[in-house]
Amino acid sequence: MIIKNSISNPLKMVVSGVILDLDGTLLHTDGIVNDVLKSFLGKYGKQWDGREALRISGKTPYESAAVIIEDYGLPCSSAELMSQISPLFAERWCNIKALPGANRLIKHFSSHRVPIALASNSSRENIESKISFHPGWKDSFSVIIGGDEVTAAKPSPEIFLESAKRLNLEPSSCLVIEDSVPGVAAGKAAGMKVVAVPSLPKKSHLYSSADEVINSLLDFQPQKWGLPPFEDWVENTLPINPWYIGGPVVKGYGRGSKVLGIPTANLSTEGYSDVLSEHPSGVYFGWAGVSTRGIFKMVMSIGWNPFFDNAEKTIEPWLLHDFDDDFYGEDLRLVVVGYIRPEANFPSLESLIAKIQEDGRIAERALDLPLYSKYRNDQYLKQHDA
Repeated sequence: MIIKNSISNPLKMVVSGVILDLDGTLLHTDGIVNDVLKSFLGKYGKQWDGREALRISGKTPYESAAVIIEDYGLPCSSAELMSQISPLFAERWCNIKALPGANRLIKHFSSHRVPIALASNSSRENIESKISFHPGWKDSFSVIIGGDEVTAAKPSPEIFLESAKRLNLEPSSCLVIEDSVPGVAAGKAAGMKVVAVPSLPKKSHLYSSADEVINSLLDFQPQKWGLPPFEDWVENTLPINPWYIGGPVVKGYGRGSKVLGIPTANLSTEGYSDVLSEHPSGVYFGWAGVSTRGIFKMVMSIGWNPFFDNAEKTIEPWLLHDFDDDFYGEDLRLVVVGYIRPEANFPSLESLIAKIQEDGRIAERALDLPLYSKYRNDQYLKQHDA
């Protein structure tokens, strides 16, 4: 994804409050939607392939139901479909995960007493149910408004205007953070500033009306909008909750060593669709264990690599060690402990290589810090220690 920042830096815009969308912005709802629709459509002999993701993004549940009925030719009404799948969703809300950066963002605003509202096209009941599984969220919001509490859903600006009213703020002093095209349109129609965090891969061009487009909530910079800055970056890195991934090393596109001069130990994405959808594209770092060779520092790209325009989202770790030979087929395990930057495009191959080398130096230094070095002893890697 190519990141757009259409505003001069530093930004001279000051807001007093923030209005957040829920599904796709704070919560990884897509995973639940895919599971439910795969199960439901299977009963009709149909297969959910996600092709309607763009058409249902940002819509109300009933609007989404109508799209699915039309596209799949289902013999039921929107009300009937909703009555059948609503219980399936309800029993899965307990498993819905916060998107990377969501907890951090909410805690940051709350601790700095920034007024925040939650405005979603979902019903108020569904909103309450979803956020009840995330401690501290409900109490952090001064205002919560569901799509069933206004007369028109997004892209109508009504839900955002009502949020501003309840926050006792002028619309022009509010910042909206949204993942969907209808949500962005609603925020702009309300006369608010809008930061888009697209939930649809490789579709950032659809969000051109937003004031800023960022790759993920990890990249949000409150100070650009006159809000208190985050203070958790450490030597150009952001500590994250560790996540784990592993498997046999596979052949990639063959350009790591040949084109970039940077040999990567690629992992197969098979079986990791959930991991790939949960974690935003970008550059991460951590520790890598390779069979009996030992444990090494690593920096990793996850995403579509815009410079080469990959057709699929890939996982490309670069182990910061000189090996004498390839190790295709050997077991590779990764503990990912920090974040460096979003995925971005580059004007030339030379600038891409320079940036990757810089990422390597940042990771190399950071992994010596106790904050990150302790994970070298993670049990997940232990069996590979020579």
